[in-house]
Amino acid sequence: MPTSRETAIALIGDAARPLRGVARDHDALIDAIGESRFVLLGEATHGTHDFYQARAQLTRRLIAEKGFTAVVVEADWPDAYRVNRYVRGTDDDRSAEEALRGFKRFPQWMWRNQDVLELVNWLREHNAGVPRGRPKAGFYGMDLYSLYASMEAVLGYLDRVDPEAARRARRRYGCFERFSEDPQVYGYAASFELSGSCEREVVEQLTELMKKQAEYAKLDGRVAEDEYFQVEQNARLVQSAEEYYRTMFRGPVSSWNLRDRYMVDTVEALVAHLDRFHPPTKAVLWAHNSHLGDARATQMGEAGEWNVGQLMRERFGDDVFLVGFSTHTGTVLAASEWGDPAEIKRIRPSLPNSYERLFHDVGQPRFWLNLRPQAGASRELVEALREPYLERAIGVLYLPETERTSHYFEAKLSAQFDAILHVDESTAVRPLEWTAEWRDKEAEAFPTGM
Repeated sequence: MPTSRETAIALIGDAARPLRGVARDHDALIDAIGESRFVLLGEATHGTHDFYQARAQLTRRLIAEKGFTAVVVEADWPDAYRVNRYVRGTDDDRSAEEALRGFKRFPQWMWRNQDVLELVNWLREHNAGVPRGRPKAGFYGMDLYSLYASMEAVLGYLDRVDPEAARRARRRYGCFERFSEDPQVYGYAASFELSGSCEREVVEQLTELMKKQAEYAKLDGRVAEDEYFQVEQNARLVQSAEEYYRTMFRGPVSSWNLRDRYMVDTVEALVAHLDRFHPPTKAVLWAHNSHLGDARATQMGEAGEWNVGQLMRERFGDDVFLVGFSTHTGTVLAASEWGDPAEIKRIRPSLPNSYERLFHDVGQPRFWLNLRPQAGASRELVEALREPYLERAIGVLYLPETERTSHYFEAKLSAQFDAILHVDESTAVRPLEWTAEWRDKEAEAFPTGM
């Protein structure tokens, strides 16, 4: 028999653990995570300070107390690897802010913000105190949008170690030159057969690079192995990005699935590489709730989509702990159209038939819920939050005028996540470049059913 709304609110209120902004706020959550090898930290928007701050606090504790050594984020590999070099002390950047300048692609504020800056500074300081011979914490990207930047990284590496191979790579990657460095133009032309694809060329380049692995990786011990691994990842990214841009015009499900499978493949390859030196590697992942909550418990999954959370559970089982985030109202940094300037926008109060409204009606400003039975979660609560409700997802765009259709989907929360953190009134993330505009349309009416 379905749990009534009133009963669900009462169960949430009994189980809610308040977050008061003190140092030991997350003790019980750290205990619930236990010995999980992979902790996936979501976010309900791409522009909320409270989510970034909580993820950074949890990440620092996982590194300091649980031995995590890989922070893997929803960002492009070459941009994140520049930060990785900085936090490990192996680059020429003079500051964390400078190391983050690789993030030039829209939306910059996702990684060029104050919360990430503080985490990068902490990682550098933490690594400086790691004893010789022990693993340092790294910062890595798992997304696949950086087609051209990754090609440049491959060419730069080959220019240093194998100029003849670099010439061959330039000929192959030259296939993309006629598309004005716009991968979407390439994808459109290849999808509709307006131009030949570059699939054969990128596969040939990756294959040649892999054949030379032993030769390149022995050039300078561990340093050479790391450098070879990062360039192979760039070559893999080029191959996957080429496929992604070819499929994106064939429908959202196929391109979404390709992207999320690539992200999990990247995590698996990274962990396998790091395990060669200090096993077992433990990784914390940062991405949107829509990527990290198990898709099988959502409307997305019913439509044929899978995601990172689902695939990680399928590959690693109980070694994976999924943490989601939610908010009822507040402000968010987001754009209105892809590529537009960021604006600080008001988040409309959550819809009545949503999880966010359930949490709001509990009457606590900030709390977290344990949803994992193995970690002691209440069976009654888990069953109550397995009832389908709406869940809000705000990405880099926020379109309050079409709130219901643009930002809500149906989900079964306790099957989607192992824990949820709720911030009833949240605040926008603080970008390093203060170009955001304040958006406050007092005359806008809040949505009713749409």
